[in-house]
Amino acid sequence: MTRPGGSGNRLLAALLPPDFALLAPELEPVALDQDAILARAGDEVEHVFFPHSGAISLMIDMANGQTVATAAIGCEGGVGILSALGPSPSAITAIVHAAGTASRIPASRFRAAFNRSPALRHALQAHLSAMLTQFQLGAACNALHPVQVRMARWLLHLSDHIDHDVLPLTQEALSQILGVRRTTVTPLMRNLRASGAIRSDRRGQIEIDRSRLAAVACECHETMRLKVDGSASTNTARSRFLAVGDDERVSLGALVARSGKDPVTAHPTSVGK
Repeated sequence: MTRPGGSGNRLLAALLPPDFALLAPELEPVALDQDAILARAGDEVEHVFFPHSGAISLMIDMANGQTVATAAIGCEGGVGILSALGPSPSAITAIVHAAGTASRIPASRFRAAFNRSPALRHALQAHLSAMLTQFQLGAACNALHPVQVRMARWLLHLSDHIDHDVLPLTQEALSQILGVRRTTVTPLMRNLRASGAIRSDRRGQIEIDRSRLAAVACECHETMRLKVDGSASTNTARSRFLAVGDDERVSLGALVARSGKDPVTAHPTSVGK
């Protein structure tokens, strides 16, 4: 975790040192394994995850076994942050669809910090506003737009989160994200490959051509991207506005030293399925 301008989770990076100090002693570095389940619908949220890299899809599970993704989260936010409002079962299943790393904290400790820090509450408010936009646009997109353009939108959306044009996705994972049958995905992928929007489709790896894929995708992708980027900028700008003088700052290194952990260099715990 670093201050604004560096790598790491942008929500945590936007916090001033005194607010970050409320979280630092309990933060633990973890590896986000491909297809790991970070939260399961119906189970109480045990940890809040702040991704540094990778992408997590928030999935709705239906009674008949069908699934559909409602949003994606990467280094701009967190998974399980609604637990700040109180212990409750998760409404979604959070699945890692691009492996990475994260810092996690017990939900109870995150809730205590949330209650003590107005700055943390503000940061979460901006993030939740961006998430709400994803949910609202996602619902409209699922209802009004053809599967082909929704697939293009999701491929771009996940690519935005990992900042790479090769996505570690199987067609089965795509079918679960889109809420369609695996047999529906195959011809759609063939169409995208024929148009050049996908340069290759190896097993478990989808390489995209962003400009051509953007020509296929609906307007929802750009709206979501701008909202996500805007929430991160809002947090950073507020933190700089509220920044105290140098002589009053507590360095991140000192905070980490006090916690006895280095959330960047410590060997990460692996989060499995």
